[in-house]
Amino acid sequence: MSLVDVDKLREEADHEPDPVHTGEVKSETQVIAIYGKGGSGKSFALSNLSYMMAQQGKRVLLIGCDPKSDTTSLLFGGKSCPTIIETSSQKKLAGEEVSIEDVCFQRDGVFAMELGGPEVGRGCGGRGIIHGFELLEKLGFHEWGFDYVLLDFLGDVVCGGFGLPIARDMCQKVIVVGSNDLQSLYVANNVCKAVEYFRKMGGNVGVAGMIINKDDGSGEAQAFAKAVDIPVLTAIPANDDIRKKSANYQIIGTPDSEWASLFEELAINVAEAPPKQPKPLDQDGLLGLFSPDQTGGNIQLVPATQADMRGGTFEQKPSLEVIYDEV
Repeated sequence: MSLVDVDKLREEADHEPDPVHTGEVKSETQVIAIYGKGGSGKSFALSNLSYMMAQQGKRVLLIGCDPKSDTTSLLFGGKSCPTIIETSSQKKLAGEEVSIEDVCFQRDGVFAMELGGPEVGRGCGGRGIIHGFELLEKLGFHEWGFDYVLLDFLGDVVCGGFGLPIARDMCQKVIVVGSNDLQSLYVANNVCKAVEYFRKMGGNVGVAGMIINKDDGSGEAQAFAKAVDIPVLTAIPANDDIRKKSANYQIIGTPDSEWASLFEELAINVAEAPPKQPKPLDQDGLLGLFSPDQTGGNIQLVPATQADMRGGTFEQKPSLEVIYDEV
C-alpha cells in the first residue's frame, strides 16, 4: 500500500459522520428493525414477509443493513443490487450525485435496497451503516410514504452502526430471528440486552417478538421467548421443500403458495405486535434452556495453579517489595 493510500485511509478514519436524524418518523410509517445471527434466516423471512405484505396492498420498503448485502438476493431471484455505499463511491469519483434510481429496485410492489459495507480490511462495517443512513437522509428517507420499512440488521454485533436503530430510536420496534440452537439464541438475547440498556437510557424501542426459523420442534426457541417475555410471531418449520425453494431463490410467501397462511399470519402479527420491554437472560439462564449434554453444562470450572502453568512444581519466593511503615 502506498503512502498516498495510507493517508487517504487515515483521512477517512478521522472523518466523523454527520449526525443521524433523531426526529420522529411519520406516524403512519412503521419502521421495524429485524436482528438475528448470521445464517439464522433473516433474509429468507424478510423477503417472504415483505412480498406477502405487498400482496396484501401494503407499501413496503426493505433495506438490507448487513455488509454481506444478501438481504434482497432472494427477492430478486439471486441477483445482487448495487449497494448504496459502493454506488456512492463510484458516483463521487465521477463527480455525480446518487439518485434513487441507482440504488432502489422493486418487484411486485416491494421496494428494496442494500446499504452495503466497506471492502474487506478497508473500513468498519458499523461506520459504513452510519454513512449509508446519511445517504438515505439525502435521498429523502423521512419524506417517503411507506406503510412499513423493514431493516435487516446483523445481530452478531449490536454496537456502533449496527445498534443505530435501537440507540437512536430510529425504529418503533425490534424483531429477533432465531432457531433452536444456542448461538442464535445467544445473539437474540444480546439484542434484548441492548434494547433493555437503551430503554434505561431513555429510549423507547421495544421488542415486538421473535420469528423462529428452521423449527424442528425441540422447543428451545419457544422457551427462550417465554423466558424473556416476548411473543413468538411465527415458527417456520424445518421443511425440505422450504429449504430447496430458498436455496433456488424462490419466494414462498405468495397468496397461492402452500405456505401462504404462515406468512399471512406473520404479516398480521408483525403489524400488530406492540413493542415490549424484554427480560434478557444471564448466561446460566440461557444455558438452562438446553439439556446439559447439548451444551456441556456439566463442566465445572477448575482453577489453574502456578504449578500447572509451569508444567511442574512451583515454590513461592519471598517478595522483594520494600514496605515502609506509615509515619
